[in-house]
Amino acid sequence: MINSTQISYFTLAAYFDTGVFKYLLFTLILSLYVFIVCANLLLIVVICMNRSLHEPMYILMCSLFVNGLYGSTWLFPFLMIQIFLDSHIVSASVCFLQIFCVHSYGAVEYLNLAFMSYDRYLAICDPLHYNTRMTYNKVVMFIFLTWFYPCLGLLVLLSLVLPLQLCGNIIYKVYCDTHSVTKLACFSTSLINIYGLMITFSTIVVCLLSIMYTYMRILQVCLSGSEQTRQKAVSTCTPHLAALVNFSVGACFEIIQSRFNMSGVPNMLRIFLSLYFLTCPPLFNPVMYSLKMSKIRNICKSLISKVDTSN
Repeated sequence: MINSTQISYFTLAAYFDTGVFKYLLFTLILSLYVFIVCANLLLIVVICMNRSLHEPMYILMCSLFVNGLYGSTWLFPFLMIQIFLDSHIVSASVCFLQIFCVHSYGAVEYLNLAFMSYDRYLAICDPLHYNTRMTYNKVVMFIFLTWFYPCLGLLVLLSLVLPLQLCGNIIYKVYCDTHSVTKLACFSTSLINIYGLMITFSTIVVCLLSIMYTYMRILQVCLSGSEQTRQKAVSTCTPHLAALVNFSVGACFEIIQSRFNMSGVPNMLRIFLSLYFLTCPPLFNPVMYSLKMSKIRNICKSLISKVDTSN
């Protein structure tokens, strides 16, 4: 029994020897990471550089792409390094940093999607008052809350996890998370579990309920509105709903895997499920929004045509 602040490392036991396939796996992960960085950075630059996109919907979208970069940047380089290591050991400081990153990424994603649904609700259900109710200052406040609230909550969570007395240092995952560390505690972690449930309820549950409410109202307006209203709703809400479902499925996988005994599930499948919500949203979000949002699609096409013309 040693205090967690005295632990110098954790062992990530989910990794296994891939043999000669490690080079193929490294190339695949590197390719995915390069695509994620390029796609998200491209859309961030496009939104920031074009005044026509300086609207609440696109500013919130830009925050979503920044979170995609944030979530993938701490994960992919770490995975690429671990592939070539014989002993998959991570220092305690890096492990706790991963805990902060993985949970803040998930909370920021849900809060961002909730504020985006509120924006669509105002634009479709109350278009006459949209500009007065969705002001620039309100968007800035939304983005501030999106990032500040999860970071503050996780700093409090880490202050509860760090003093724990642990009876082991083996984590059966490819990265560190709170539940994996607290399972190693020698004593009851009821306080941490209660606080974790409060944070989960105040982010995931509240965000999902608000999103469901806004889309019920949007559906009511679409059913009773004009064809133009329905087209506007479909064009702007489809990528948002796709992003929400994609991330929620991945988050559900991760919650189930963390809370229940998954020893009967093949290791490869467990690794895939634990990485899904960290890899797929940053990969698919820029693709979906660039294909479905006409303004972004047209600007990207014009940029590509200018590059071709210059060449």
